[in-house]
Amino acid sequence: MRERHITAWNEAELARGRGRTSVYRAGATLSSALNTAVRTRRLADNPARYAVMPRPAAPERICWTPSQATAFLRQNHDAYGDQLADAFEVLLGTGMRRGELLGLHWPDVHLAERILLVRWSLTTVDNNHLHLGHPKTKASRNWISLSPRVVAALERRAAAARASLPEGAVLEGLVFCQPDGAPLRPQQLLTVLRRRSAEIGLPRIGVHDLRHTAASIMISSEVPLAVVSKTLRHSTLSTTVNIYGHLLPHAARDAVTALCQALDDASPPSAAPDGAASDLPDAA
Repeated sequence: MRERHITAWNEAELARGRGRTSVYRAGATLSSALNTAVRTRRLADNPARYAVMPRPAAPERICWTPSQATAFLRQNHDAYGDQLADAFEVLLGTGMRRGELLGLHWPDVHLAERILLVRWSLTTVDNNHLHLGHPKTKASRNWISLSPRVVAALERRAAAARASLPEGAVLEGLVFCQPDGAPLRPQQLLTVLRRRSAEIGLPRIGVHDLRHTAASIMISSEVPLAVVSKTLRHSTLSTTVNIYGHLLPHAARDAVTALCQALDDASPPSAAPDGAASDLPDAA
């Protein structure tokens, strides 16, 4: 295998209509595997090092304003009042990822303490098969605090689930699921989001954009970035800065204002008032 072989494969995949992001990820995975082979002295060089396509630019993130998010939640509850209305309330109220929401189990929800544990994530493999596994990072497997709105949404789900159980039975299984307890398909959430938001003329967004909306609302409300990062369960603060740094104009203004104030406070007076002696030392 040589660099030219990998480059030719990239070009062939693009020519047959495969997305640039998919081709990049395949090449990056290959390069990572070959790097391991180099480190273990099975290969002298990594032929994919310079053949992997450049990382495609991330698409522009679209976020709703607080008034748009509120209008969407109100329309869901007034017109539908179903479990997906509560699902959207939880997504916007916590910043959870779609897979984390769909993989949420009742034993991990503690309404009395107003917290839940993110322990599972539901994903789709090959656009068909559902897979329930652990979240992608250690930081993602963490506790989330719940607001009164989110608690109310989960309490509605709990009441609906208990209605079909014997009295005193413990809630188990998935929080958001089919009537028979089977998982919801991730595509179903996107389809409903797009249809219901279009009904009231909101900008077209994806399910993951609800997480970005939650983050943008927190940041625009001047919640400290470290707290936002912890709430979103990012691995590092730099991850939050890289994703949402453009939403921090107020922080930039506060920073330069504080810098200016500190310099002004430290500057000695240029001339002593009313003939008083200056604080500056005499010149030698």
